[in-house]
Amino acid sequence: MKPRFFSYFSILALGLLFLLPSAASAAPLKNTLEVSGWIPYWREATGTADVMPNIKNLTAIQPFGYIVNSDGILTDAMGIADEPWKSLRAAAKANKVRFIPTVMWSDGASIQRILSNQATRIDLEDRIAQLAKDEGFDGIDIDFEAKYAETRPYFSLFLKGLYQRMGPKWVYCSIESRTPLDSRYEGTPPKDAGIYANDFVEINKYCDRVQIMAYDQGSIDLKLNASNAGPYAPIADINWVEKVMKVAAQTISKKKLVLGIPTYGYEYAVTPLAQEGYRYDLLWAFNQQYAYDIAKQFNLTPYRSSGGEMTFTYIPTSTPTTVGVPNSATAAGPVAAQVQPFNILTWDDSLAIAQKIALAKRLGLKGVAIFKFDGGEDQAFWNLIK
Repeated sequence: MKPRFFSYFSILALGLLFLLPSAASAAPLKNTLEVSGWIPYWREATGTADVMPNIKNLTAIQPFGYIVNSDGILTDAMGIADEPWKSLRAAAKANKVRFIPTVMWSDGASIQRILSNQATRIDLEDRIAQLAKDEGFDGIDIDFEAKYAETRPYFSLFLKGLYQRMGPKWVYCSIESRTPLDSRYEGTPPKDAGIYANDFVEINKYCDRVQIMAYDQGSIDLKLNASNAGPYAPIADINWVEKVMKVAAQTISKKKLVLGIPTYGYEYAVTPLAQEGYRYDLLWAFNQQYAYDIAKQFNLTPYRSSGGEMTFTYIPTSTPTTVGVPNSATAAGPVAAQVQPFNILTWDDSLAIAQKIALAKRLGLKGVAIFKFDGGEDQAFWNLIK
């Protein structure tokens, strides 16, 4: 049975997914946290193969997942009754690991239309709760992204209704990160800066676990942008992650607060600007083997950024031996000014993940949730949670 916390006080289909060797290592961290993770349906074979031998070290598995259509009807994108999910469910049950499928939705207009109408909102609550009961799931993870600000009260009502219908089953909520306003804006923030689509106070009441998706940082934190001369385009700088989780902890109980940690990276095409700084154009997401293959091709050594991630820059040409990039082999990173367009890759390896696990412990959070398990994450990660 799950505890209920009545606190009156109080992520995208990724492209170019490659298999990962154990390229990095990290000292094991004694697992005092809940550890869960998402397995994407488009990588179900490699994802479940990765999780199965390590399942006893997890608290929950979150198959990713069900999709809400524009009419509010659920689609089973993963084929939950088929293999390999069937065997994974049996293994989870045998090891007392929660099986919590994710319900995904990222159409802001449809979310607003369905949730703002009482009849359609209640119908969706009924459908999800009945699904969890009919399938015998331990709970459901709600991941509704790209919501409008005006959806805020209706999303809260939806969570309240779902929570009541789920009974003893777990309600997990995957929620976007929130950067402090003084790090997002220079000077006085605009009047609507503090208006959000997620009501953290209400979410705290009606979610048993609140998983903050503390990744896809990009250029949102102006303070960190200014303190990192560049190029700087992180997935999740450890300094930014700490800010995000401290903001969340102001209104969400640490007894249910979970830090979302990425295992992927992004490649950007970078254009130096005439006056100052850079323009970053996202090319694609990748698993780290792709990065090491590029580094080998161009005879470069990835280095660790100030934010704890692995990164390097290169100029994509047909003659790798003539690449004229700053020296990526130095511990401090690039040492010369970029004067022509180039590419930057940045990603979280096991050492970056270890930093974030340590942060979760230091902040007294309930756990960590890994996005994603698909065979491409740094395999040294599994040593961290033994």
